[in-house]
Amino acid sequence: MPLARSLSMTSLNGLPQWEDEDLPVEDLLLFEVSWEVTNKVGGIYTVIQTKAKITADEWGENYFLIGPYFEHNVKTQVEACEPPNPAVKKAMDIMKSQGCQVFFGRWLIEGSPYVLLFDIGSAAWNLDRWKGEFWDVSNIGIPFHDREANDAVIFGSLTAWFLKELSSQFDDKPNIIAHFHEWQAGVGLILSRSQKLPVATIFTTHATLLGRYLCAASIDFYNNLDQFDIDKEAGERQIYHRYCMERASVHCAHVFTTVSQITAIEAEHMLKRNPDVVTPNGLNIKKFSAMHEFQNLHSMYKSRIQEFIRGHFYGHLDFSLEKTLFFFIAGRYEFSNKGADMFLEALSRLNFLLRVHKSDVTVVVFFIMPAKTNNFNVETLKGQAVRKQLWDTAQSVKEKFGKKLYNALLKGEIPDLNKILDRDDITIMKRAIFSTQRHCLPPVTTHNMIDDGNDPILNTIRRIGLFNNRTDRVKVILHPEFLSSTSPLLPLDYEEFVRGCHLGVFPSYYEPWGYTPAECTVMGIPSVTTNLSGFGCFMQEHVADPAAYGIYIVDRRFRSPDESCNQLTQFLYGFCQQSRRQRIIQRNRTERLSDLLDWRYLGRYYMHARHLALSRTFPDKFEMEPSAPPKTEGFRYPRPSSVPPSPSVSQHSSPHHSEGEDEDEDERYDEDEEAERDRQNIKSPFSLGVLPQGKTKQHGEYRN
Repeated sequence: MPLARSLSMTSLNGLPQWEDEDLPVEDLLLFEVSWEVTNKVGGIYTVIQTKAKITADEWGENYFLIGPYFEHNVKTQVEACEPPNPAVKKAMDIMKSQGCQVFFGRWLIEGSPYVLLFDIGSAAWNLDRWKGEFWDVSNIGIPFHDREANDAVIFGSLTAWFLKELSSQFDDKPNIIAHFHEWQAGVGLILSRSQKLPVATIFTTHATLLGRYLCAASIDFYNNLDQFDIDKEAGERQIYHRYCMERASVHCAHVFTTVSQITAIEAEHMLKRNPDVVTPNGLNIKKFSAMHEFQNLHSMYKSRIQEFIRGHFYGHLDFSLEKTLFFFIAGRYEFSNKGADMFLEALSRLNFLLRVHKSDVTVVVFFIMPAKTNNFNVETLKGQAVRKQLWDTAQSVKEKFGKKLYNALLKGEIPDLNKILDRDDITIMKRAIFSTQRHCLPPVTTHNMIDDGNDPILNTIRRIGLFNNRTDRVKVILHPEFLSSTSPLLPLDYEEFVRGCHLGVFPSYYEPWGYTPAECTVMGIPSVTTNLSGFGCFMQEHVADPAAYGIYIVDRRFRSPDESCNQLTQFLYGFCQQSRRQRIIQRNRTERLSDLLDWRYLGRYYMHARHLALSRTFPDKFEMEPSAPPKTEGFRYPRPSSVPPSPSVSQHSSPHHSEGEDEDEDERYDEDEEAERDRQNIKSPFSLGVLPQGKTKQHGEYRN
């Protein structure tokens, strides 16, 4: 028997590398399988798209993505080319000769990975036969009316067929790793294992099927994890066959991973297997060459949002935009899962606090959650038209005023300001003022909602009475459509909008990872998350004082809903009390956390999963070193030494501050010193060495 090769990783320029020179990547082929390859459905698309570059950098020509073929996606995202690997080409040709359409090309994203796309429709005539084979293998029956599950069977059967044709061409090497994402790709894994293909398999669940369904039903999920009758719950929701596909995939995989520690706990109870590795989701981080460019972008896009506010609240603009904060929540319209219910209740309490304390701060809150609409409502469009008309009037009067002033100065005269504007100018301005009068309140939604009487957000707004009255310090705007730079209302794309806001609020009850607060962090925008989201747990583990770095973590796991809502209200109220200088300091700290979320750091968890799969599938060839599991001990952002702009430790009796107070309050703040200390902290995780002395492994951590 050949000597087993030892698998471990070292760091080179911040990127983990193979340590064993006898184990070149040329000896391996990596296939990543997902229904969301080139096909945006949800968050998995973001994971695969952003991770592609670092994976392609590591694997080069030996990295392939497998997904479904949709013509409208391929035309805009994929460049056709010939497979560089003759074995891949031969396997494709065999499938094509038997009537299956297979498309190969480069996905036009960062890293330009190769993609192999199967046309589900061209193979649909095999559905009944493949469903029968799947039943013989797994005893899982797929109902004819579930289109998504039927497509998953076709997609999985094509994937397993391809892997079979490919692996049959190899004798000893290259070895194949196949990484499957979510239950839609799981059939391919189950069939590959049943056919005993020489393929190392990994399965990643980004959220359990049953967990999402149960949380959406407002069930006390996390306190009853061990109490659920899993089969009964899945059957009642008519997803038993999907649940069985998911659970079978989990148990067939050589290595099972989830995206966060909170999902690992969920999977242990819902899917009855403890994950081998937790693989957090990352992003591609692009640093600006100018140190504070992100602060400039915040200022620029904030002014664009202020323009929208001027139009939306015309006739009621009796608050100062310089003292107005923009909060937002965004994502799928899952009212309780995304925490919109708790957020609205906290806004009601925040409104009360700001009014009682006679605060001059106004909060405008955006709900960016897509729902069914007819179109923009007339009042919202009218507001933007009135704003533009006022701007044009002001510009024309300014031009006339400027000419008269210029001519007077040329003559060496100081103009009589009472005569510089004639009666026509005064009349135009009066008409402009009269046009801003409105006899209704500014609308709480920008669109005409379909079935608005049953819309949960609008019904809650009616219940708590946040109707954008003049006396309200909290104003609400529901924008039930994804943002677009071509919109006639708010012409910003999502990234620009986020950069212009002050705080993202995501008090989710069910959030396996949470890309929205992660995206805020990367852009230097503070955010609210929870300890039931993967992102929140990850930040608690890595940052000593998350609030000082602009990450407010609401405890929704160990507190009652009312206590959690009070905690969220205090976070929001404390944020409103911060001075402008404190918010700038906090944004600097938030942006520095972006290194934590870079795939160059988080990609090592996927590397570890692949190494583990190889050692379990081919134990005579590959051996896992005991020190290989990634460690995070000793890597923790410290609490800033200066007085932090964290409301939890910096509550002021009054929200009013003078400039002098700001200077005294933060006189110990040295940004360069803090930034250097944080940079030193981020360097340590790229090495996968042994535990630091004095540190002990926590119980249950990285159990393999």
